[in-house]
Order: sequence, then C-alpha cells, then structure tokens
Amino acid sequence: MPRRRGLSSEDRELWSRVTRSATPLHPKPRKDTPAPEPERKKAVPVVPRAPQDFLEERRFRIGAGGKTKPQKHDLAPSPAQALSAHPLRMDRKVHKQMTRGKLRPEAKLDLHGMTLAEAGPELARFILSCHARGFRLVLVITGKGSRAADPGPLPTRPGALRHQVPHWLHSPPLSQVVQQVSSAHLRHGGEGAYYVYLRR
Repeated sequence: MPRRRGLSSEDRELWSRVTRSATPLHPKPRKDTPAPEPERKKAVPVVPRAPQDFLEERRFRIGAGGKTKPQKHDLAPSPAQALSAHPLRMDRKVHKQMTRGKLRPEAKLDLHGMTLAEAGPELARFILSCHARGFRLVLVITGKGSRAADPGPLPTRPGALRHQVPHWLHSPPLSQVVQQVSSAHLRHGGEGAYYVYLRR
C-alpha cells in the first residue's frame, strides 16, 4: 500500500480558503452566545364568578334542554302515504264525486275476519271478476284493525289488511285492471274501506 503523506503548504492554504467560504449544514452554536429560552405561555387571568352563576348551574338538570320529539319507526308507509304516492289517473270531476261519497259502488267485498293469506286470493278473484263484468267502481272493506294485543310470537301492526290491500291493488295482476284507489267516504266505511275504480 502506498504511504500517506501530509498536505503540502499549498494544499493547506487552499483547504483553509474552501472552509472559510463554505456554509455548514448544521452550524454549531457558539459558546459565547446564550441558548434561547423556551417560550412561556401567557397566563390567562381568572375572572371571579358571581354567586348567581353558581345558582344557575344548580338549577340545570340533565336532559332539561334536550327535549326532542320521539321518532316513529314505521317500516311500512301508512295507507294514506301509499295512496298519495300514486298520481291521479282518472277524471278529476269523477274522482271528486267518488271521494265525496256521491258515487254508488256497484259491488262490495268485505274482508273482515280474514287473514292475509285468505284475503289476498279473495281480493284478486273479486277485482278480476268485477272487471270482467264491466263494473267501474267497487268497494273493498278492510276494517280499521283491532287494537288488541297480538298473541303471536312476532308483533304485527293493527289493521294489517288495511295496510296491505293498497299494495295488492297496485301490484300485478290487479294493477293491470285497477285505475285508481282512494279511501272511502264515511258513508261507505271511511278509513276502514277503499274505493277501487277499474279500467274499461
């Protein structure tokens, strides 16, 4: 291996010039300058509270300001909502007369006392046979529903037929012959019955 030799005087002078002109990446603090003191947070003056402020706090009760209306958790829309979702597809004057109870239904079906399994086929048979006979306005009575507690393992809403009949009438095959469904007038059963206006 070649032997290392020291720097010549010319090399030393050149090196000293380079070191004087260079800027260090991480400068070391000088010993004669004191280190900067860490910034202290300014103290916030404490304002003494009046005695009535403490009394106001004592008067507050948990939940006093949080009065909200209980939300209704209804999975299925009400019959009125289900009917209002469908546009008017019949003559307005005839519809007005119908909802005021001035038109007399040509046939009537009473579903009182039937289960959903019994009422579905019976409703389909009745509507299709009335359409085949050329009837235009028929009445379907569902009742408002019993408020008694349901003895079954799963709770069911009162008036299951009242809620289900509009859905059946707006679904195939009945939707092909049904033109309009509306709640009946009081003289024909009110909320517990429906007018069903059939297509020609």
